[in-house]
Amino acid sequence: MPDINLGIQIVPKSKTRESYPLVDKAIAVIAASGVKYEVTPFETVMEGPEDRLMAIARQAQQAVLDAGADEILVYYRMQIRPGEDVSMAKKTDPHR
Repeated sequence: MPDINLGIQIVPKSKTRESYPLVDKAIAVIAASGVKYEVTPFETVMEGPEDRLMAIARQAQQAVLDAGADEILVYYRMQIRPGEDVSMAKKTDPHR
């Protein structure tokens, strides 16, 4: 299965907790997963097999809920090329 890019933005809603520490819980799950990832101001982008990334995304969502979010809004963006890897580096290295 080729690697894809999956961008995930989790927007926590809570009446009693600050948003950034809740988002940090999701990023910690992604960081601990071992997949290649990059945190940006609006989303975190991961690279790897689609099934694995979706499983990590679900774990990240649950971590935010477990940390006290009343609810979450989750936005995904994926780039998939059948039979060919999608690389973050190939897209961003020319601009660094």
